[in-house]
Amino acid sequence: MAKNVLVIEDEPNIIEAISFILSRDGWRVATHSNGVDAVSAVQSRRPDLVILDVMLPGRSGYDILRDLRAAAETADLPVLMLTARGQTKDREMAQTLGASRFMSKPFSNAEVLEAVNDLVRP
Repeated sequence: MAKNVLVIEDEPNIIEAISFILSRDGWRVATHSNGVDAVSAVQSRRPDLVILDVMLPGRSGYDILRDLRAAAETADLPVLMLTARGQTKDREMAQTLGASRFMSKPFSNAEVLEAVNDLVRP
């Protein structure tokens, strides 16, 4: 059975790269590119995993993650956070808010595949 991932990212080249890597590996990929209604997109699509960018138009990935963790239906949803700023404070903030994994841009295709498959393993 195919696994579903929702990629919440606003950079078209990153969306394209992640979509290509994951769909080639058997994932069904949906994308969303703004922070304003990202939480409702997650709730309506019910993915097995979310890949969430930190810097989004309208709302930060940290705020979105905080809301996802606060809602019962998404509290345990695996979330892979992406950021162009891989500083320690960014990583610590993501961990504090409940990110399942944190990855800095640029990343390799192999890193993304390994992370998503680790996060949804039964």
